[in-house]
Amino acid sequence: MGLRGPKSKKKVEISWSHDFAYAVGLIVSDGCLYRTGRYICFTSKDKEQIDNFQKALNLNIPIGVNYSGYKNSMAYRVQFSDMYLWNFLNDIGIYPNKSKTIGSVKIPDKYFFDFLRGVFDGDGSIYSYYDKRWRSSFLFYLSFSSASNKFIAWLQKTIKLKLDINGHVDNPKKKSCEQLKYAKKEALVLIDSMYNKNAKLFLSRKKLKIDHILDTMRKHIDKYLSLNDRYY
Repeated sequence: MGLRGPKSKKKVEISWSHDFAYAVGLIVSDGCLYRTGRYICFTSKDKEQIDNFQKALNLNIPIGVNYSGYKNSMAYRVQFSDMYLWNFLNDIGIYPNKSKTIGSVKIPDKYFFDFLRGVFDGDGSIYSYYDKRWRSSFLFYLSFSSASNKFIAWLQKTIKLKLDINGHVDNPKKKSCEQLKYAKKEALVLIDSMYNKNAKLFLSRKKLKIDHILDTMRKHIDKYLSLNDRYY
């Protein structure tokens, strides 16, 4: 597979677990496989994301810093050589230049939502707002973004099979990626599955945002029920 130079050492124990599946999700979103057949790179603006990636794979690699873009923005970066992991990632559907071509990924059912949490921490978002037209107006959406419509289609189909929720796909005209979105009730089902009792690793800022939204929703429901009791 295009291997060059001396045989690389095995740095990562390849064995499915909740943490390993989470790391695979991070690689799908923010990782890169070089065509050399052994080098793997992971980049993020969040230092915690880098730390979680290393913990998930039991790595201890020096963290570098990259500056890119017209704003010269900073990102953290780890790179290592492991042809065994590189080949394994190829075998499950993750290839070099994957951004626009990735499709299905072979994830054991037991670990799918750990994988999905990794994808969410890398390329997912959650936001909320009030619709002033309605009394019960607190709304929120959880979404996944990808430049590959095949990957978005596979995610939607797999989540539907496992949780019986549909979501919907947006493809903004001015953006080069699609978004798979889940509104309120469906988002709650997804959150419960992604942040289950085995979810030891996650990006704190996103989890805090989710917790804040859920707390706001509970307060909003309590207020709505209180108004119903008062007037009815």
